[in-house]
Amino acid sequence: MLQGVCALGLAAGSLFAIGACGRKPKAVEPDEPDAPAGPAEGSLEWAVEGPWRSGPDRERDVWRHPMETLRFFDLQPKMTVVDFWPGAGWYSEILAPYLARGGGTYYAAGFPTGPGADPAQAALMAAYEQRFTSDKKLYGEVKFSAFGATTGPVAPAGSADLALFMRGVHAWMAAGIVEKAFRDAFAALRPGGVLGVEQHRLAPEADQDPAAANGYVQEAFVRQLAQEAGFVFEASSEINANETDTKDHPFGVDTLAPQRLTAPRGQAPDPAFDRSKYDAIGESDRMTLKFRKPE
Repeated sequence: MLQGVCALGLAAGSLFAIGACGRKPKAVEPDEPDAPAGPAEGSLEWAVEGPWRSGPDRERDVWRHPMETLRFFDLQPKMTVVDFWPGAGWYSEILAPYLARGGGTYYAAGFPTGPGADPAQAALMAAYEQRFTSDKKLYGEVKFSAFGATTGPVAPAGSADLALFMRGVHAWMAAGIVEKAFRDAFAALRPGGVLGVEQHRLAPEADQDPAAANGYVQEAFVRQLAQEAGFVFEASSEINANETDTKDHPFGVDTLAPQRLTAPRGQAPDPAFDRSKYDAIGESDRMTLKFRKPE
């Protein structure tokens, strides 16, 4: 009888009959979950997470907050950006690929080179230029200029959308060129362009050393310098604040990471120096300020 039902069911195309004939439906394997999609190539997330960045550089993201900082400065992919004294290239590793993919332009306004240049700075710039010209597919056509006491424009006048002072104000104070830095940035920016400043922050009640020998600068002083150069203050952020930074370290801000000095700069490291409380602080407390060139 069952065989008759099966035959009738199959003839009629009955789903019930297929099951009743003892033919078990084929198990359907669940789809494998898709691997998490990475950030889109060319996005700021992609540049920050880029595998070309060294491990030690990426480990500092927890202190330097590059994504949040650059977004606060209104960075966009088609911008022309001037980075004053990019050093060894911590931010360059993010900015150059990002702007190259987006159709923007990246100016590295580094240390002056040539006759009379500081040998250590000249060596750093040579290594920097070699690094950022070695892979044009990744970094694009980085444009090199210079900033110093006697240098000319860091970029064509009125051509830049964003100028960056990333922890350099104290060094320019020590060199007596801080006012020039703000003037040169103002000249390079288009009307409406942004100046972004990240700087080790001195307590407001502390006395400001004109040479900022300890690396810390009062926020009010930075605002004054920007205003005197013609900028309008737009906003501040606590992205890079660190309330555990006591700012009274024996070798100034360079006692903290990433420099981690154990003796005055230029002297041999002191293996007996106890770094524990300074390593517990992490990196410095820093102001993050945005200024704009008037339209």
